[in-house]
Amino acid sequence: MPRVKRGFKKKNRRVKILKLAKGDWGARSSNYRTAKEAVEHALMYAYRDRRARKRDFRRLWIVRIKAAAQLNGLTYSRFIQGLKKLNIELDRKVLAELAANQPQTFGRIATKVKDAVA
Repeated sequence: MPRVKRGFKKKNRRVKILKLAKGDWGARSSNYRTAKEAVEHALMYAYRDRRARKRDFRRLWIVRIKAAAQLNGLTYSRFIQGLKKLNIELDRKVLAELAANQPQTFGRIATKVKDAVA
């Protein structure tokens, strides 16, 4: 069996890992073995947290809508129920934006919802 010399392939693989570890502290940015472990962990956390970010934002939007609905005399569940009954198809992101930046507009929606639920 012929002898295999790894030359540039091995170097490229190492350079790629060290480039990803750039900015890490100490040996994590310069020592290949340590950098490889750090990069593997970082990529796993990045993959997981891209999904977690979506959950976190949805929770934040729900909290903002709930607070604005309570200012208008509604609970969150009654507010969402009324939106569905009126066929108002605004998603939680838009509703949270309205609640935070345009409370008058949110208030008008809330009064319509209050009438529909009552």
